[in-house]
Amino acid sequence: MPDPAFVDRLNQQIGYEFGASQQYVAAAVYYDNETLPRLAAFFYAQALEERNHAMMMVQYLMDADAEVVIPGIAAPQGSFGDIVEPVRVALEQEKRVTGQINELAALAREAGDYSSEQFMQWFIKEQIEEVASMSDLLRVVERSRENAMFAEDFLAREHPESEAEDASAPAAAGGAL
Repeated sequence: MPDPAFVDRLNQQIGYEFGASQQYVAAAVYYDNETLPRLAAFFYAQALEERNHAMMMVQYLMDADAEVVIPGIAAPQGSFGDIVEPVRVALEQEKRVTGQINELAALAREAGDYSSEQFMQWFIKEQIEEVASMSDLLRVVERSRENAMFAEDFLAREHPESEAEDASAPAAAGGAL
């Protein structure tokens, strides 16, 4: 059984992951309304990914015979001043989540909960990729502020819609829906 303090924090993190998913939906809807389909698709995909991260955490807790608590979440930011703001919000969110994930891994290590620490390693790797990807996209949309089609072209070239699944990813409760 995982350390009780880790279980409490992981249950909190489940809420943060669902919150991140909702924030990405809000960004996707903004881009959809701006008729920017590539940016919208990118953020809809990010929303699903964050939801699956929450479900991976749920599955881990169930597998470890620990209590699962699905916390409520605050409403996401839904209005944005320009095409840059949703990406800036997303990057800030990814940096915040990176800190949370690192704190979870440290909590598990300090408690001698090596199974939970090992579980968090995939998320640490994932957060490095997420921050790098969102940082790149922020630079692109900042340069594309006056012509959003440049950002759309970037996503068409650099983020193909069908990326391979990560075979090392933890299982998600309910399967990867």
